[in-house]
Amino acid sequence: MKDYKFISIDLQRDFTDVKGVCYKERPSVDFVKNYLNPFSTENNVKINEIISDYRAPRLGDRGDLCYPGEWGYESIIANEAKNSDIYVKCMNSPIWTRENIGVPDSKPGIPYQDPKRFDSWIEKTIGKPQDEVGIVLFGLTVDCCVLCTAQELNFRGYNVYILEEATDTYSGSLEEKEIVLNNPPLTNWAEKISWEEVKSSVGKK
Repeated sequence: MKDYKFISIDLQRDFTDVKGVCYKERPSVDFVKNYLNPFSTENNVKINEIISDYRAPRLGDRGDLCYPGEWGYESIIANEAKNSDIYVKCMNSPIWTRENIGVPDSKPGIPYQDPKRFDSWIEKTIGKPQDEVGIVLFGLTVDCCVLCTAQELNFRGYNVYILEEATDTYSGSLEEKEIVLNNPPLTNWAEKISWEEVKSSVGKK
């Protein structure tokens, strides 16, 4: 039986709330709010988080959202469940950082790559790759940021899983999600997994 470690990706209000800049209706958000959050809190299951500082300027991306210190930047992961060491990225892949990343009321720098920063965070929160440890990713979106994170973790030797009920594509289409979860490129770097398959090892059924 694997020891599963959880990482939530980009479950911020700009993506998950109807008033958010990039909101679309996505069933996984309700699963996280109504099931995963309560379960994690009741069973002391810690959730590690990757969130985004998507302020302009970001070369190659015109998006301007998730301002640190503002409502849209806030995560929907329950405070009682989250690991306090939250990782902030500024592009789809977690290896991208910037000056003043995650700092409110600051001028953000141009994104640049810093793989060692991500290495350090992963080793601190998850540990080095081990056969008996599986990293379970969930959040938004499985065809973008979750996919990029799965790639980076796989390249580092981790066993990577995508929690089926707790992620969606950008569009929110269930049909599209099934295609993404069951085909390359995602299946090159991660396996889909259901909540039923993992919950017995992280808490009571």
